[in-house]
Amino acid sequence: MFTPEERKELIRVAREAVKARTHGKPEEAIEEITAAGSATPRLLQHGGAFVTLYKSGELRGCLGYIESSHSLKKTVAETAWKVAADDFRFYPVAEDELADIRVEISALSPLQKISDVEEIQIGKHGLLIEAGTYRGLLLPQVAEKYHWDRIQFLEETCVKAGVPRDTWKKPAAHVFIFSAEIIEETSE
Repeated sequence: MFTPEERKELIRVAREAVKARTHGKPEEAIEEITAAGSATPRLLQHGGAFVTLYKSGELRGCLGYIESSHSLKKTVAETAWKVAADDFRFYPVAEDELADIRVEISALSPLQKISDVEEIQIGKHGLLIEAGTYRGLLLPQVAEKYHWDRIQFLEETCVKAGVPRDTWKKPAAHVFIFSAEIIEETSE
């Protein structure tokens, strides 16, 4: 579990990166953002993360890295930078939207390949399904939000990968689980 100070620092980094991107600052601003603030050993460990943006409770963008060769702090900054303008499903975030944007960070545990889908725990695990060159990932909170059971979660992850819903049953498919610590921006 992250300390309150670490959580606050990760939110600061994500928020500052989104702000820098919407203000047209160059990508080099990520280095300044990550150099500022605190850096505990936990924030300096390598780690995967997703940054999700919400506007008025609706998804406004979500991108991330399953694994990263950078510190978690830098991974969050890079991901927030990208989600502000590079999520192809949405227009880039505009400066006048910043006050209405809420940031959520999902800090990921390492992937664990499973052989029995009974190992999947809804609300605890996210899924990654690989089938050939296709990959689909859904965060743990997605299954909870939509009240999916284990089979629905597997099927929807296949859909996200762009493969048939039952691909998870095929011997050539690989199912991975991971957990995520969710860090939500609070209004303070």
